[in-house]
Order: sequence, then structure tokens, then C-alpha cells
Amino acid sequence: MRHGSRAGGTFMRRRGAALLLATALAGAGVTSAQAAACDKPVYLTFDTGHMGVAPLIAEVLNRHQVKVTFFLANEKTVGGGSSLDDAWAPWWKARAAEGHAFGSHTWDHDVWRGDERTGDGGTVFRLRPTAGPVAFKARTLDAAAYCRELERPARRFEAMTGQKMGAIFRAPGGKTSKALLDAAAACGWVHVGWAPAGFLGDELPSDRFPNPALLAQALRDVRAGDVLLAHLGIWARKDPWAPAVLEPLITGLKQRGFCFSTLREHPQFAAAAKTPK
Repeated sequence: MRHGSRAGGTFMRRRGAALLLATALAGAGVTSAQAAACDKPVYLTFDTGHMGVAPLIAEVLNRHQVKVTFFLANEKTVGGGSSLDDAWAPWWKARAAEGHAFGSHTWDHDVWRGDERTGDGGTVFRLRPTAGPVAFKARTLDAAAYCRELERPARRFEAMTGQKMGAIFRAPGGKTSKALLDAAAACGWVHVGWAPAGFLGDELPSDRFPNPALLAQALRDVRAGDVLLAHLGIWARKDPWAPAVLEPLITGLKQRGFCFSTLREHPQFAAAAKTPK
């Protein structure tokens, strides 16, 4: 009887815990089946690019009910405009309505090149923007100016979609320094990189890194918890990675038991990704 009582008590405690978990998940809009299905999450992210493949990427994501995280910069597009101009506003508004997550990629896609100490003991950042009126010309910004560059995509995103952007950013090229990250953190931004296996290779020359090889590598190497990196169009790649690789990558990873989540569900970045900027 004692064993039976102990077993019964254990059962009741587990049942109570399960009910509490189910209640919490239901309150968050997540079913128990969804939670059980997503025990091997990966976090697919897209940085802006020339936007030529953006409509096709959106079609693939919708077809497979995959939510991702986009990092926004105001980059030149194949149509002659820029990725955050009025022509693209409806596209971003649609993605926001679908439940994707969003972060900053700096306004002019400023690539960090180095730090410089100032006479008063401060630090300024040497940058090379690849978009905007000073594209491909070196410039130097202090911490406050760099924070303004992070804020501009957030303000534009809100104007386009009516939603606020999360407090996450990705430095172009992933290039940073401790001083740069500290400056961004001081104005409320958390940096997001990517996993080694999460570099999906769409920036690489297609003659040396063909799409089938990139797909095979990702399917072999990606692990649960990885942040994956791709772009909404890369000028230098002759054989576009997306959507050619994107759809078989999604289906292949799902067949291997993986599921896709936004950075709002990432254990390290969730708080920042949910914090409105």
C-alpha cells in the first residue's frame, strides 16, 4: 500500500505539472502538440539584400508555415530602389502580419572595420557602409551615432508595419568589437550572430560553392539550437541560393526532426527579441 500510495502521489504530481504546463502553453498560444514537436528548434534568419528573391522566399516560408527572423538595412535593390522604401513597405507589412520577428541590420549596412581611441579616452568606430549616399566610403561614428544607425531601421519598420521591432541587431558581416557591442548594449541592443554550421553559404561564389553542395553541407552539419544565416538576395552570386536551396533545406531539416522558430523563442535572445524598440 505504501508503494501504491507513493506511486499514486507521483502520478498526481506529474499530472498536475503537466496540466500547469498545458495551461501555460495555452496562454502563450502554443498547443502541447506544437511544444512536443519543437524539441529540436533551429532559428532561420534573413538579412536584407537586393530583394530580387524576396517574394519567392516569402512564398516558400508561407507554403511550409515557417517563421523566421529578418534583419533590416536599407540596401540597394534590383529594382533600383532600396529595401525599406515605399515600394517594399507592403511586403514588410505582410511579413509582420504573418508573425515573423525583426531586428536591425544598421540603416546603411555599415561594416565595422576597426576601433579608434579618442583624446578624451572614448572610442569611435571605423565603418564602411555598402548602402546609402556614402556607400563604399569609409566613415567614423561615435557610439551615439552608431546607435542612431541601429534605430533608423526600427523607426522605418514601425512606420511601414505599425509594429515595433525587437531590440536585436546583426552587424553587417557579423563584424564587431567588444567596444561596438558595449556601445550597442548601452542603447538597448543585443547582437545576434550565427552558428558555424548556420552559415548557409549564399554569399559565396556559386562556381566554387554550388547549391547542391551547400544544401548537403547544411543538412549534414546543422544541429538543434543553431541560428542559421541567409539573405534576401546577394549581388555577387550568379546561381541564386534562394529559393533553390531554401525549400529542400526546410523539408530536409523537418524530415530529420527539426522545427523552425523565431528568435523570440531562442533561450538567449528571446527577451531582447520581444522587447519593443
